[in-house]
Amino acid sequence: MTGMTEVNADLVGRVFSGTPPYVVSAVKIAEFAEAVGARSPLHHDTAAARAAGHADVIAPVTFAVVIAQRAEAEYIDSPEAGIDFSRVVHANESFTAHRPIVAGDRLHTAVHVDSVTERAGIAMVGTRCEITDDGGATVVSVSSTLAVRGADA
Repeated sequence: MTGMTEVNADLVGRVFSGTPPYVVSAVKIAEFAEAVGARSPLHHDTAAARAAGHADVIAPVTFAVVIAQRAEAEYIDSPEAGIDFSRVVHANESFTAHRPIVAGDRLHTAVHVDSVTERAGIAMVGTRCEITDDGGATVVSVSSTLAVRGADA
């Protein structure tokens, strides 16, 4: 069909969890904080973070996007997903933090394909990344909506 996307709606309900764990480093946190203009000493100064009760520096909440997008690639790059990444635009992203991401964390991500809705040649794909620590406790949830344009959209 002209203008239709090839996104496979049959994957709604599927969970992708094959991405290796992400090991959070103080350097990555500092680089991200600098890039987004997060100036709090909690992102840059171990002593300040420890004084505030953290084991090490903590990441800005939006740092979770680094981990989520890495894991979403397992779904997006899957041939059965039918997603041409060159036609993808992030339409929305939201974060629910359950605790701060701390340097030294080893985080695991399960990507849930929550919805695929097609309108006017654009597929709106809803994903949810549940990011957990080594103990299985949820650290942050990232919900994303991807707009996938069809060939003629």
